[in-house]
Amino acid sequence: MTTLLVIAKEPRPGRVKTRLTPPYSPQQAAHIAEAALSDTLAAVLDCPARRRILVLDGTPGKWLPPGIEVVPQCGGGLDERLAAAFALCTGPALLVGMDTPQLTPALLAPALGPGGWSGCDAWFGPADDGGFWALGFAEPRPGLIRGVPMSTPGTGAAQRARLTGAGLTVRDLPALCDVDTADDVRTVAAAIPHSGFAAAVAAAAPPAAIARTPAPYTQRTGART
Repeated sequence: MTTLLVIAKEPRPGRVKTRLTPPYSPQQAAHIAEAALSDTLAAVLDCPARRRILVLDGTPGKWLPPGIEVVPQCGGGLDERLAAAFALCTGPALLVGMDTPQLTPALLAPALGPGGWSGCDAWFGPADDGGFWALGFAEPRPGLIRGVPMSTPGTGAAQRARLTGAGLTVRDLPALCDVDTADDVRTVAAAIPHSGFAAAVAAAAPPAAIARTPAPYTQRTGART
């Protein structure tokens, strides 16, 4: 079976989701981040997995459910931290972040279900902002992550090119919207209205945001090799 990794920051005011401030206060941004992380971990617990590991920058809180191992993130840039997370694993491993609370077991089923790794060396989940929300290896290859420029509009393309350039057969998961900005928050909350994330967003909604109509959420799929 596959090891599931979640890489995340402790949802503490002033340290997480700083791009949401303003319009949200640091406390509201942290509350939204905690809800996103909680929903993500709940989805991971509902997935079939050999191990479920939270690679955490910070200290676990009451939001951590039973059944999740916790290991500290290493230092360095995001590429180094992602590579170190995969270095914890043997055999198939799939990593997601805390920025896609719309994650469901069904979205990960192509990779985690029977035959998910048959004829497949890597899984890739592109993000709407040009990054990626999921990355998996049949056998961890940390060296294929180190040196990829992170947090740019070209990060996803660069990472996928690194995989295919190494001769790996890559399959794609659906594209998702990362929660990075206030517009992203409203878009994702509208797509999952009955979630803990949506409840946290409603509780924290600034007056200016309440009157705005969320942009329609669309989900794309790809199947390139």
